[in-house]
This record gives sequence, C-alpha cells and structure tokens, in this order.
Amino acid sequence: MTSLRSVHRILAALCAAVLLLLSAACGTSQAADGDLRKVTFMLWWAPDTNHIGVYTARHNGYYKDAGLDVDIVAVSQAGAEQAVNSGVADFALSTLTNVSTYATKGAQIKEVMQVQQKTSAIWCSLASNTAISSPRDFDGKTFATFGSSESDAVVRRMIQEDGGTGDFDKVTAGTSTFQALSSGRADFGGFYSTWEGVQAQLNGPELNCFTEPDYGVPGNADSIGIITSDRLIKEDPDLVKSFVQATQRGYEYAYEHSDEAADILVAEAPEANLDPTLVRESMKTIIEGQYWGDRQQIIDGTATLGAIDYDGTQEYFDFLAQSDAYEDANGTVVHTAPRSRDLATDEFLGES
Repeated sequence: MTSLRSVHRILAALCAAVLLLLSAACGTSQAADGDLRKVTFMLWWAPDTNHIGVYTARHNGYYKDAGLDVDIVAVSQAGAEQAVNSGVADFALSTLTNVSTYATKGAQIKEVMQVQQKTSAIWCSLASNTAISSPRDFDGKTFATFGSSESDAVVRRMIQEDGGTGDFDKVTAGTSTFQALSSGRADFGGFYSTWEGVQAQLNGPELNCFTEPDYGVPGNADSIGIITSDRLIKEDPDLVKSFVQATQRGYEYAYEHSDEAADILVAEAPEANLDPTLVRESMKTIIEGQYWGDRQQIIDGTATLGAIDYDGTQEYFDFLAQSDAYEDANGTVVHTAPRSRDLATDEFLGES
C-alpha cells in the first residue's frame, strides 16, 4: 500500500536537496570533527511513529555509542528506495514489499531489519457514506489512489472476497486522501490504522474501515523496516551491523518507553509540527496491536525486535504476482514472485 502523502513531503524534499548533495559527495567518510562515521538515513515520508526508533536512537546516543553520526534527511522526490539504490542515502525506511517491487525493476537493495510484523493497512470510506457498509460496496465506487498496481490488487481481492466483482473507478488522491473523500472526489481510500486511523479518531472525520486479512489478502503487506543497498552490505558489513543494531535499540526503547519516545520524536522533528497527543496515541495503538511483535517477549529478551517475517512476506509476494502487480524495468508484467529470502537478511540484528 502506498502511504498517505502530504504537502510537507514535497516541501521537505526540496529543503533536503542541498543536504542530499552533500551526503552524496561525502558518502560514509569519517566526520571532520572526530572519529564518528557520517551516515545518511532517509525518511520514507514525513516523520511519524514508523520512524520513531531512528530518532530515539540518535537522541539517546545509541548511534554515537556505535561510532556513527547519523544525518536524518527528508525523502527525495525519486523516493527513498531509489536514493538508497543510487547511493545518495546509506539507509532508509521502506517495506520489504517495496524492496520486491524495485528489485523486480533491477534495483539492488535489501531490507536488513523488519520493524512491523503485521498489516496495519485499512481501507475506509467516510462513516457518513451510508452506501458503503462492507468492501463489496466499493464496486462501482471511486478509489482515491496513489496509482500503485499493488493497491489495485488488494482492493480488488477484498471486494471479490466479500462477494463483489472487483470493478471500481480511480482518482488520484493528491496530497490528502482525507480531502479526496471529504470533497466527494472519491468514495474510499487507503490509510494506516497506526497513524491516519488514530488521527481520524482524535480529530475526525469518522471512518468506516476494513482490514485486509479479514477479506482474503494473504501474508504481511506492511513489512516496514530499514533498507540499505547490496553494495554497502558487500563493501562495509560492519557499518551496516553498527547502524542496524543501534537502530534496533532505538525501537526497543520506544516499544518499552512509548511516551518518552513520542516526546523525543516531537522534539527531534520540529519541522513536522507533530501533535504530541497523536504521536502518543499512535504508539499506544502500535503497542496494543503488537504491531512490532510480542512486546513483553521483546522486553524480556525472549523475542527479537526487527526479525524478518520471511514466510508472511513471501505469501504476500505470491499474491501480488498472481494479481499481475509486478513489472520489470520495461513495464512488462512479471508473473514469478520475488523471493523474500533473497531480498532481506537477519544477519545484522543483535540479540535481544
């Protein structure tokens, strides 16, 4: 699923252009003011709780402990995945699904830590739209989309699983799916329960939402985590290990100390003008839903935060391939699903 974009993302990308050029020039060379290694991490979109472990790791000194000076930069217009593939950024937030899509087109990138362990995508209409009471009612309606074949495949499967035909119209969501629905340009769209879903609960509008697992979409679609390039893994595995394990500590801290981590995110990303209540409630939703795994087991050290869900992601890749959602660099549909074990690795994680 393609996340809700905002005007902030576009503006932030422009503001980050100079930083990105400097990062490309400096690469991962030694910082001039000491022994810390300069590393660039790129956001996936505007700062939110999916990124919180990176901000926490930097604020708490985990990166410094690992010998790293991490520069967090706004997403480029080419996208975080392409920035990592081209070497403009060393690391970024993404999903294993996105890695599979870019790899099918020839990118050489890998997920090295999977934070989110289950799907948080929700497909919603306004509660005031009484014509929609279940996914089959999406038939013949207008979908506010960011244009991905993946989203089309998911919506179609949910409709068909609910007894509909899977036929719907589409309109570009623009900067806000909320706005597309409220203006009447679209009847339904996609959100994340851990962010936009919380936002709607706090501030409206009231939504009527449906989840993918309840309507026949298999596997883990939202395998959000940390990506890097195959090149960096090959050339400097120690750097990758240092960054991944420090980041892992950041997410573990956030999972155990959610309110403190929320306050860190708000303070460390002032340009996002985040609502502290929204950030805290988002973390509460993540914890209650155990989206990052069994929280108590992670705190106890009997489970590892960041482990790759190879089987769940492969199940989802197989579904996408069967739905003709993969294309190569030439735009030709690819019917063979990518292999999750070729596109992700657990080898750089630390033990909890």
